[in-house]
Amino acid sequence: MSLPRIVATRYLLPLREGGSLPGVVEGNDLGTYVLKFHGAGQGPKALVAEVIVGELFRRLGLRVPELKLMELDPVIGRSEPDHEIQDLLVRSGGLNLAVDFLPGSLGYDGSSGTPTEQEQARILWLDAFVANVDRSWRNTNLLVWHKNLWLIDHGAALYFHHAWASAEKFTATPYNAGDHVFRDAVTGVAGVDADLAAAITPALVTEVVGLVPDEWLLEGDRERYVGHLLARVADRSAWLPGGAR
Repeated sequence: MSLPRIVATRYLLPLREGGSLPGVVEGNDLGTYVLKFHGAGQGPKALVAEVIVGELFRRLGLRVPELKLMELDPVIGRSEPDHEIQDLLVRSGGLNLAVDFLPGSLGYDGSSGTPTEQEQARILWLDAFVANVDRSWRNTNLLVWHKNLWLIDHGAALYFHHAWASAEKFTATPYNAGDHVFRDAVTGVAGVDADLAAAITPALVTEVVGLVPDEWLLEGDRERYVGHLLARVADRSAWLPGGAR
């Protein structure tokens, strides 16, 4: 099993809300996507986190825009008048991550698309599991589209992979839910713990890690990701807000 592969045909515009400067592009399948570049500041590790977290969340019942792998010919950047964007496009030639563009979607502000208390608890549990530090009211990384809530931008999760040598200490690192957009759902986390933990099996973790293309990994990285995630789910009492059941 693998993510679909497509080719970028046209760069449309930059999205300047984020520090990595993703752009809206068209693909050869006639779709429109938000393209995350391997040549951006955090490099391919941010794309690895996007794939692992996004596809794990999807398999556990949350809405995440479809992810595809997109080939980018650096020649596309040569006609771009903005030198910063041109440099990014040229630097990112090769394989990047395309996220399905949701036209007309709005950022979640609590006034519409609000999930149930159980859904909020599930999102909080999963964000804690992958150490997602980027789901606050300052930047919810949640979109409302057709009255449903969609989760986006998971490149800041799995931050342990920026320091593999000391990754073991992150296995039991507590998650601070005080800044999370659904921090009030912490009382419901224990109620969803058993079901979510049981669903995160070795087969599931191996499957989602296997979706990451070889180009973004070093030798042994797949085994490291799988080992870390399985160790973290096995030791939930150390990091889970509200405690494991």
